[in-house]
Amino acid sequence: MTDLPFSHPLSVADVPPRGLDLRLEPSEAERAGLARDLGVIAVTGFVAKLHVAPEGKDGLHVTGSVDAAVVQACGVTLEPFEAPVKEAVDVHFVPAGTAPPPEAAEDEAYEPPDEIVNGGIDVAALATEFLALGIDPYPRKPGAVFEPPAENPAAVSPFSALARLKGEGEA
Repeated sequence: MTDLPFSHPLSVADVPPRGLDLRLEPSEAERAGLARDLGVIAVTGFVAKLHVAPEGKDGLHVTGSVDAAVVQACGVTLEPFEAPVKEAVDVHFVPAGTAPPPEAAEDEAYEPPDEIVNGGIDVAALATEFLALGIDPYPRKPGAVFEPPAENPAAVSPFSALARLKGEGEA
């Protein structure tokens, strides 16, 4: 389907009427590719537990959870640290071109369903999306505190620079 580092295509036709339970765990090489793509130092753990059930005539409903651990660089100390990621998954899929437009919904919180492409979905790509959503864009190692450098307010004043120039000219 794609050249994603972690992929698990699933055909709508392969989902039984009672649904399908999946446990997805990427290999070490796949986690390395995910880390590169997600901009983190490492993905040290990643488990997606998903239930895929038929919905309506040709749709799917995916629920479950993504539990992972990523190594990020602290935004304060730049030290690497491991951060947990936990995300709940609840996504509806409909055949391509059948989703109502967002403006057709009366509820402002309406989120249109995702589309089924070529008769299937990539459940690993879906899990990866939720992993990406759960990664802190401003990571801070527990206990890290930013302390700005102590500055003498007079030393950074434009008038202090003039005073130094004036003092140099008098000597």
